[in-house]
Amino acid sequence: ISTSSKIFYIYRWFRHVQPPYLILKKGTHKDMIFFEEKQDFWIIFATKFIIMIKSMTGYGKAEQIYLTKRIVVEIKTLNSKQLDLSVKLPQEIRPQELDYRNEIAAKLQRGKIDVVISITDTNVEQNTHIEKEVIASYLKQVKEISEEYNIPQSNDLAMLLFKMPGIFVTPEQEYDETFLEKVKETLLSAISTTDDFRQKEGEILKKDLLKRKDLIMQYLGEVAPYEQNRHENIKNKLIKNLTELTASGQYDENRFEQELIFYLEKLDITEEKVRLTKHCSYFDETIDEEGAGKKLGFIAQEMGREINTLGSKANDADIQRIVVNMKDELEKIKEQLFNIL
Repeated sequence: ISTSSKIFYIYRWFRHVQPPYLILKKGTHKDMIFFEEKQDFWIIFATKFIIMIKSMTGYGKAEQIYLTKRIVVEIKTLNSKQLDLSVKLPQEIRPQELDYRNEIAAKLQRGKIDVVISITDTNVEQNTHIEKEVIASYLKQVKEISEEYNIPQSNDLAMLLFKMPGIFVTPEQEYDETFLEKVKETLLSAISTTDDFRQKEGEILKKDLLKRKDLIMQYLGEVAPYEQNRHENIKNKLIKNLTELTASGQYDENRFEQELIFYLEKLDITEEKVRLTKHCSYFDETIDEEGAGKKLGFIAQEMGREINTLGSKANDADIQRIVVNMKDELEKIKEQLFNIL
C-alpha cells in the first residue's frame, strides 16, 4: 500500500492459493481497508482517493415526507476559527440533539454552522386548532367586565380575542424510532449537500490561491535582473561617500574591499529567495491535504516573513516595488485562507 498527502492507492494483486484467503476492499481515506475471507485465491482491488480542499462557506437543504409529516433540514455555514454550532429543532425530538450535533461536527468539522430542523403536518387541519372553550371563557369575562365598569365593547373584539394566549394550540407529537430515523436520514442528506457546496466553493478558492501564489513566484523571478546592478550601485555609492569624507580622496582599497564584502553579505537576499521558493512549493503540496486551512495559514506567515526580510535588505527602489506587489498578493491569500477548512 502506497500513500501520499494527496492520493491514496491500493494496488491490484491477484494470486491463487489453496488455503482461505483475504480480500482487501476499498473504503474511505480515513478507514481505507477491511478484510473478507474467501477460498482458492485472493485479490487486492485497486482504488484511488483524492482529497479536495473545502470552503467553510456552504449551504444545504433536504426534505422528505413520511406519512403525514414533512421533514425539512436547512444548514448554513460561514467561516470561524472553531466549531460554532447552533441547532434549532422541535421540542419533541430534543433528546436526539446530541446525536445530531455529533453527526454535524464529524462531517462539517469547523465553522459557524446554523442548523434548522422543522417538522410540519402535510394535513394543515392537524397542524394547529383553535380552543373554542378558551375563546368562550375570554368572551364571557370581557362581557362581564364591560357591564360592570360600563366599558363599551370594541368592534375589534374578535381580533382582541385571537391575540390572547392559549387560543391556538399545536397538538403534542410522539414520534417512533422509524420516524426519528427518517429525521436523521434527512439531516445526513442536508449535511452531504452542504459538504458538496463547500467542495465546489473550495475548488474556486483553490484556483485563486494558486494563481496568487504563482504571481508571487513570478514577481520573485523579476528580482534577478535588478540584483546584479544593485551590487554595483551599492559599491559606487560607498566609494562616492568615502571620497567625500576623505580630504585627499584616497583610501585603503584592501580594507574597503573587505568592508564591501561584509556589507554585501548582510544585504544578500539569496537565502530569502530560496526559502520563499520552498515555502511556495510546500504551499502547493499542502493545499490538497485534508483540513489544510490552518496549515496553509502558517505557511503564508512564513512566506510573509521572507518577503519582509527581502524588502528590508533590498536597498533598491525597483526591488522594493516588486516586494510591495508580492505583499499585496500575499494579503489576498491570507484573506482567502480564513475561509478554508
